[in-house]
Amino acid sequence: MRYPKLLTVSATAALMAGAVAVSGPGEAEHHELKIGYAGGFTGYLAPYDQPSLKGVQLAIDQLNAAGGVMGMEVRLVVKDTRSDTAQAATVAQELVDEGVAAMIVSCDVDPAVASGVIAQAAEIPAASSCASTPTLPAAVGPYMFSNYTADNLQGAVLAQYAREQGHENAYILLSRDTPYTEKLPEYFGEAFEGMGGNVVAVGEYTMGQQDFSAEVTNIKGLDPRPDIIQTSAYEPDFPAFIKQLRAAGIDTPVLGSDGIDSPTTFGLGDVAEGVVFSNAGFASPGSALAAYEMAYEEKYGEPNDTIFTATGYDLMMVIAAAVEAAGSTDGSAIRDAWDGLESVQVATGVITYKGQGRVPVRVVALNMVSGGERVHVGDFSPDPSAIPAP
Repeated sequence: MRYPKLLTVSATAALMAGAVAVSGPGEAEHHELKIGYAGGFTGYLAPYDQPSLKGVQLAIDQLNAAGGVMGMEVRLVVKDTRSDTAQAATVAQELVDEGVAAMIVSCDVDPAVASGVIAQAAEIPAASSCASTPTLPAAVGPYMFSNYTADNLQGAVLAQYAREQGHENAYILLSRDTPYTEKLPEYFGEAFEGMGGNVVAVGEYTMGQQDFSAEVTNIKGLDPRPDIIQTSAYEPDFPAFIKQLRAAGIDTPVLGSDGIDSPTTFGLGDVAEGVVFSNAGFASPGSALAAYEMAYEEKYGEPNDTIFTATGYDLMMVIAAAVEAAGSTDGSAIRDAWDGLESVQVATGVITYKGQGRVPVRVVALNMVSGGERVHVGDFSPDPSAIPAP
């Protein structure tokens, strides 16, 4: 299969960054680089892990077409966690037993930790393609990495945007059922207040509750009334909340996060009009992400409709760059090389891990839902002092 020249060049640059020529003991006998994926391909994580898997497979196709990694063909071993934390640990152990050199784990932090702990014990580097909790690597240990834009970074960018739009009073809706739905809004609130804004109230919901009438009534009765609402709710909670909010006649602007970057959101019609959300990138003309979109459509025969395919692609390219830089398939060597990667060109831009505690530095894109389409608001890199500590 032919791929756009831009992606081929970018991928080659990423793989060669820091590469060494010496292989570890026995590397010459290796004919394949085995990568494991313990993902939630059924269950509540399917809208995120399934697209990620497509991006990972596209990256592997390109790598193998270019001669593999260190001359080894890349082979992906896929195990379904069924979006269950206990099953995530079970299938991770199966992948360890199959001899994978690195492991990709689920997009939610709880199953990611469950799989990551197993990989950590086996000294196999692991990462989630789109779990964004910044404390994830530290919660597992030195073999665990993040890949996606961290929650505290997203929160700071959303707060910066809200203040730049002149918003003074914010209402925050969170759920304490997951770190993502709890901490990202809290990071937003901390950053928003640090920039001179005022959080007038914090509402709480239970994931899956579907009835937001109490929260909507509370918003209507607030004094002062919020002029911006922020939440990291995602499917099926976000669609239920935004529908009930608008049905009650509340037209306050809503800020979301990467969890709502899905076809469901863009299919909500007028109720989602004007919603702004953060994610890992936007396919501007001439960008690496635009070239990725072309390659994706060529492989799968349909346009890409979510950033999560691209971040899956990114993670596979980062793993390949780490193996090349290590010059070995040894887990500790890959881990050390990964931790030192700088300016790796991937589909969504440039990723740097060096000196970042295994949580990469990325640019954050803001996008608006307009007419059922994704419209680019801009790319943001907040002052580090404005980013709340994880």
